[in-house]
Amino acid sequence: MFMGEFQHSVDDKGRMIIPAKFRDELGSSFVMTRGLDQCLFVYPMSEWAVMEQKLKSLSLMKSDARAFTRFFFSGAVECELDKQGRVNIPSNLREHAKLDKDCVVIGVSTRVEIWGKEAWEAYSQQSEESFNEIAEKLVDFNFDL
Repeated sequence: MFMGEFQHSVDDKGRMIIPAKFRDELGSSFVMTRGLDQCLFVYPMSEWAVMEQKLKSLSLMKSDARAFTRFFFSGAVECELDKQGRVNIPSNLREHAKLDKDCVVIGVSTRVEIWGKEAWEAYSQQSEESFNEIAEKLVDFNFDL
């Protein structure tokens, strides 16, 4: 399981160090794609297979399903770590997540997310302010802490 928040940076060549705590679980090969809220989603191959099956089950007759599937898969790239534990983030994905230099890498259960520092701080502040309200809404999904 991925959890935690780590401050990192992207170098001039588009490389970023993956936190050591995430490397073993990600493995030597993993998938990175566009995520929601202007971040990147990073999946170990086993979780990518689960996501692929879920997306295959969507009806192609629904335009929203087609649009989401196109967006999600067209941005996907198989990645490998170099000897220093770095991953090269393609320019289209860096643009999507607005990754310039400073970034934040977070663990979110079955995936890793990569955020531009400013975007993460804004999202985190907004979410913190409404955390109690969000928690109350989760009761509607039979979720209790």
